[in-house]
Amino acid sequence: MQFHELAVPGVIEFTPDVFTDPRGQFVAPFQQSSFAKATGHRLQLGQCNQSVSRRGVIRGVHFADVPPGQAKYVHCVRGALLDVAIDVRVGSPTFGRWCSALLDTQTARAVYVAEGIGHAFAALTDDTVMAYLCSTGYDPTAEHGVHPLDPALHLPWPPDITPVLSDKDRTAPTLAEAAAAGILPHWSTCQARYAELRAAH
Repeated sequence: MQFHELAVPGVIEFTPDVFTDPRGQFVAPFQQSSFAKATGHRLQLGQCNQSVSRRGVIRGVHFADVPPGQAKYVHCVRGALLDVAIDVRVGSPTFGRWCSALLDTQTARAVYVAEGIGHAFAALTDDTVMAYLCSTGYDPTAEHGVHPLDPALHLPWPPDITPVLSDKDRTAPTLAEAAAAGILPHWSTCQARYAELRAAH
């Protein structure tokens, strides 16, 4: 498995070997050994989520309070999607910057999004299935969001889709509003959390 960090620190793209034969395909999208080499710690699994989305659905931008935060290891089980990670950590040298990756079943690429980083994706095909390995369980009191169509973010949503949002995402604040409300995670707090994870490895 190959891996490399994307433009936002703490966002890592993994590309596994894909084996095909007349029966079909076999792939291991998550491998703990490769993950530990890339991050310096093991992935603590608190919950596994799966979503099914029709073309044009945008889910996110979501993040959780740190500590503990909720890291996500995501891959596409069916269809194709554009995965986007946004640095919403106040004080980060890349605050407000985003990076993206195309995830589909052909390449079986996966993306790790560390605690405190905003995450979103757009489904590029009908019946797109995304699986999320989450480091902690869902806590509605600790989860927040930023509007995925915030013009200040300039997120790279494909121009040929009509965005479909949940009511929650449609009414989410802009990044500036979230910063003013004090709900964004802080770079220093996130760095302390990452160091804690590496020390426990």
